[in-house]
Formats: sequence, structure tokens, C-alpha cells
Amino acid sequence: MSDRLTAVLRGYRLVSAAAGPVVPLFLARRLKRGKEHRLRVSERHGEAGTGRPQGPLVWLHGASVGELASVLPLVERIASRGVLMLVTSGTVTSGEIAEQRLPPGVIHQFLPIDVPSFVRRFLAHWQPDLALFVESDLWPNLVIETSRRRVPMILINGRVSERSFRRWRYLPRTIGNLLRRFDLCLARTPDDAGRFIDLGAPRVVTSGDLKLDVPAPPADPAELEKLRDALFGRTVIAAASTHAGEEEAVIAAHARLKKNFPDLLTLIAPRHAERGDSIVDLVKAAGLGVAQRSRGEKPNAKTGIYVADTMGELGLIYRLAPVVFIGGSLIRHGGQNPIEPAKLGAAILHGPHVWNFTDLYDALDAAGGAQPVDDAERLATAFSGLLTNATARARAAKAGRATVEGLAGALSRTLDSLEPYLLELQMRHGAHRA
Repeated sequence: MSDRLTAVLRGYRLVSAAAGPVVPLFLARRLKRGKEHRLRVSERHGEAGTGRPQGPLVWLHGASVGELASVLPLVERIASRGVLMLVTSGTVTSGEIAEQRLPPGVIHQFLPIDVPSFVRRFLAHWQPDLALFVESDLWPNLVIETSRRRVPMILINGRVSERSFRRWRYLPRTIGNLLRRFDLCLARTPDDAGRFIDLGAPRVVTSGDLKLDVPAPPADPAELEKLRDALFGRTVIAAASTHAGEEEAVIAAHARLKKNFPDLLTLIAPRHAERGDSIVDLVKAAGLGVAQRSRGEKPNAKTGIYVADTMGELGLIYRLAPVVFIGGSLIRHGGQNPIEPAKLGAAILHGPHVWNFTDLYDALDAAGGAQPVDDAERLATAFSGLLTNATARARAAKAGRATVEGLAGALSRTLDSLEPYLLELQMRHGAHRA
């Protein structure tokens, strides 16, 4: 394709280049807020934290925890073929997940800030032979500079929400210019595929949602046993991946439910663990007993709400609560991923704002594996109905699990689409070794 940029992209590149000198101040502020890794800030300037291994290299980028977790099985399958891999992400928590769960030999780096000189420094060092971008994290300089190096780029698990689609349609030439640089776009759903085509992607395939092929999240057996002992005999519900503005509704629902379930314990696992202290303040203001996991506290008989403000422990939450409200949905965020609780046998509740996973929530609702609610009163009513009716609860759990299992298969379809590119790399690697 022509490398000619639109006026918007040319302007973006000028502004981002001019912003380079102030990036250290920006990163310093993020450091103070715990949003950067203190020992690895140089990576955000495009400076490598380690040497590049010899041979063809596949580079995969996922913005944060959700994107990275969704592609771990894909990374494992590619790495198992002996292909060298570099994985990048942009958040501290995703770096922690990478450290814990990437296969041996796979390198993790933090993505450089989208300043042209930083991106060029990053690419000059790593010299990727294939670039895989996850979902929709398309930084213009990163895409442009990678394209200029003639590195094949593939968008995997691609998604465009209706909201993002409407915004991009105001700049059709700009998004079209970026998308036409991709060799292939593997979209999650037919709706996503249609939006990518309308926005100018030249080659689009519907491959399914990789999140559906991710194994259920693990739980530390010892911690699970400790919490089960602490909660023995109590009625337990959970609110997972909640955002600011939702905890108030969950706390209000808890207060309503306590009239009929005096031994009720509500687990709240916020989407962003650093909000734990503010949630504890909300619970105290409501006059309820609270314990906070990040402080090493365990729930006791006086605890009404347990704030699980730690990372990587949703597997614990979903194994403890038979009914789970999934956050990001009572506010206009677009909803969080319901796949994990469905796989672990929880009945699911959610708010009306679920456009990030429209097709999935539609399928779950239609099968009876999930229920929509609008506010604290309806949330309490839905919790109560499922807690008092074991048959309905079991039916919802079974329907949810069957729905997500029936929609799986994206991993094999994605690997099939990547096969020609990976085969070429392996042939090149053989030639390189010879």
C-alpha cells in the first residue's frame, strides 16, 4: 500500500515527536501512582531490557491484563514450535502476569510510549519478523513504523465496539490508513468483522473470541481452603471486576439482602486493585463490617463485605460464590468478561452496559446463564431469587458453562490463519541455522 499519511496522522506524528522531551515527567507521575515498573521505565523509552536472541522473532502485543491473559494459550502453542517470541504490554499488572505465566524463553518487555524515536529504537533492537496485535490497541506510530519496516502485521482477536466504530467513522481515512497496513485482521465476531471491513481493513476473517478458549483461572489450593474454612456455613455472593460507581449499588444490595440472609457475606473484587481503600471507606460509611484482603485480613463473623483487592485471584472468588455480578456494566464502561465465572459454574448477573461483549452476553442471557439488572434494587432481587432457588441456580450455571463451551474454537482457527506465516518463519529459521 502507499505510505502516504493523512493530515491527521501527519499531525499526530508531529505532536507526538514534540512530546518526547516531556515524557520523563509523564512517566514520573505514573511512577508515583504505581502505574509504571520502577526498574523498567527505560523500556517505555524503547530501550531494551535484554538482548535479542538470534533467529526469526514473533512479536505479540496485548495492552493489559485481559488482552494478555486471552492470548496465553496462543503464545504457548507458538512457542512450543520452537519459534522465538517477544511479548509486550503496557501496564504493571500485565507485566506481573507475564512474569508468572509466560512460557520459558518468551521475553516480556513494556511497550514504548508512542513517540516516533522511541518506537524506532524499539524496532531497531528487536527487528521482529512478524507482529501480532491483540484486539484494538493500535498506536499510530507503532503501526506506521512497523509497516515501514515491511514487517507483516496481523490483528488477532480483533474487536471494534459500536461506540468505537461510531467515533472512528468521523475519521474514516485515518483509521483506513492504519488498518490497510495489516496483512490480516482476525475478528472476534461477525459484527466486529463487519465494522473492520467498513473501516477499511482489506482482509478480514471471523475467527472467534480467544477468551473463550482460555482455561478457567487458577486458585491457590491453600488459600482456597483457608477462605472456605473462614466462610463455612455462610451465604456468599460476589461482585467481580467492579468500577467506581458500582460498589455503592453492590453495598446497597447487600444491605437489602441481609434482611433475609443474616449470615450473608459479599465479596467485592474491584477491576483496579488500587481502589481497595476507597471501597473499604464506602463499606464503613454504610455501617457494615469489612475486611480487606490486600492487608492480609480474613473475613470473620462480623464481616459483611470482604474487599478482595489483590491481583490474579478471581479464580478464588469464582470458586467461592455461586452467584456473581460482573462489573463494568452498571456504569457506561461496556462490561467485563463473563467467561471465567461461567466456566467455573457461577450464575451470572450483569448491568445493561455490556457492549464490549454484546454477542456473548446476548447468548448467555438467551440461554438463561446470565440475567441483566438495572440498579441496586433489581440486583438484590436477582441475587435473592438465585440464592433461594437452588434448582434455578444450578440451571443457570449449567447453561452458562454450556454456552461458553459451545462458542469455543477460536484458538485453533487463529492458529490455522497464522500457519502460513509461522511456517515461513520456521523455514527461514532452518535456513538460518544451516
